[in-house]
Amino acid sequence: MSCFSCCRFEKSNSFNQNIAYSGNATSKHGSTFSFFLNNISRKTGSVKQRLITEEIMRVGNAKVSAKVYTFHEVAAATGGFNSSCVLGEGGFGRVYKGYVQNIHQEVAIKQLDRNGLQGTREFFSEILMLSLVEHPNLVRLVGYCLEGEQRILLYEYMFHGSLENHLFDLAPEQKALDWNTRMKIAAGAARGLEFLHEADPPIIYRDFKASNILLDEDLNPKLSDFGLARLGPTGEKDHVSTRVMGTYGYCAPEYQRTGKLTKKSDVYSFGVVFLELISGRRVIDIERPTEEQNLIQWAEPLFKNKSEFTAMADPLLEGNYPSKSLYQALAIAAMCLQEEADVRPLMADVVTALEFLSRPKVEEEGRDYYGVSRSATIGYFNSIKGADFKGDLEA
Repeated sequence: MSCFSCCRFEKSNSFNQNIAYSGNATSKHGSTFSFFLNNISRKTGSVKQRLITEEIMRVGNAKVSAKVYTFHEVAAATGGFNSSCVLGEGGFGRVYKGYVQNIHQEVAIKQLDRNGLQGTREFFSEILMLSLVEHPNLVRLVGYCLEGEQRILLYEYMFHGSLENHLFDLAPEQKALDWNTRMKIAAGAARGLEFLHEADPPIIYRDFKASNILLDEDLNPKLSDFGLARLGPTGEKDHVSTRVMGTYGYCAPEYQRTGKLTKKSDVYSFGVVFLELISGRRVIDIERPTEEQNLIQWAEPLFKNKSEFTAMADPLLEGNYPSKSLYQALAIAAMCLQEEADVRPLMADVVTALEFLSRPKVEEEGRDYYGVSRSATIGYFNSIKGADFKGDLEA
């Protein structure tokens, strides 16, 4: 059984998906997100805001805490959308750093481009999803603006920006993340993903990548950008069907082939990002030699040869990591990257495994590098379906 599959890119600019609601949230209209959007698009600003709140409350156990802001209030928070406040820019629009006076809080403000890649569906989906969940490893939605044609989201401000900015193309004076910090970030991001999967109804994130993992002042990670998130299958269903969306290189192979989305699709994406954390390489990097441009294809033969494991570690680490920890991290990545979805671990299993790697280092006879007995560590890893890494863990 191969652990890997060649990535196949199915490009789509369509955002015509439905949010699949749980069975107990059905209305006479079928409770589709499409109906909600078609209905809300014809309403005035104040009615739109009321309908959003009603929709959130109807779907599940909502935590409606996001405040509605006027465009004037948002403009004031950014100094009139001053260019000096721009944190980043993409196909969706611009992100500004702002300060909301009445709550005395710094915020990140995403102003959607009306002609950009992120449409009305993604805007309302993000409000919906972030109102349904609350967790230390998920970015918090502070508020939103729905005035005229304006579509603006306000999030808590994350001091260190995205993980992507700390892994790739570092400036000469920029310090690389050390091994323990990388494991801490991986564990926190995994906990956020686990929480989404265990929510009621479950949520499939669908866009797990380094640029969507934000870091606070203490480098604690939080997942952001829920525009592509979907409510997952409920009852006896094991997947939801949808047009293939996401970022090239991060999508699970079976999702790309069939459009069938499951929690294990997120697990694959986590495996990709975790391998990026370990290696310091982008999943797709056309600046590298041809045989190294696709991270997963490059890693496949190295996973089969234990003597090559250290070649997979980021050179910027300069060898400052416990060999056992590297082997265990690569074992977790390999399990997540299994080609067959059924043999990938649950995110709950991944979280438990990563807790071994993110604990303070302890050197004690009869115990591994993280204070856990060797037999317990090996037993846990081998208990995960499809895994047999005893040799590597004992090395």
